[in-house]
Amino acid sequence: MIQGYMYILECSDGTYYTGSTKNLDLRLQQHQNGLGALHTAKRLPVKLLYFEEFIRIDEAFYREKQVQGWSRNKKEALIKSNYCDLKMFSICQNERHSDNYGFGSTQPPKKDEN
Repeated sequence: MIQGYMYILECSDGTYYTGSTKNLDLRLQQHQNGLGALHTAKRLPVKLLYFEEFIRIDEAFYREKQVQGWSRNKKEALIKSNYCDLKMFSICQNERHSDNYGFGSTQPPKKDEN
């Protein structure tokens, strides 16, 4: 039984909003009525671009926080199911760390032993 969703909305100004909820239909209605979040309330209307389903709401919340930290390009790769680009955008530019583990894993990368 589905108990949670992580979702990505596109706002009228082209920005993305990432959230999580137990009831996706109700939450989308709240966003469209300006009752969702301040970010979306100022940028109506919004459009659902992507969502993932979870058995537990805490997993959806964890995924929300994970995706919120991603670049716009990485979010777009996820939305388009472009897994090659998703992996490419996961590589950290300063090469000190990467959130490449992010897709499909709940385990953080091991710390460098140096």
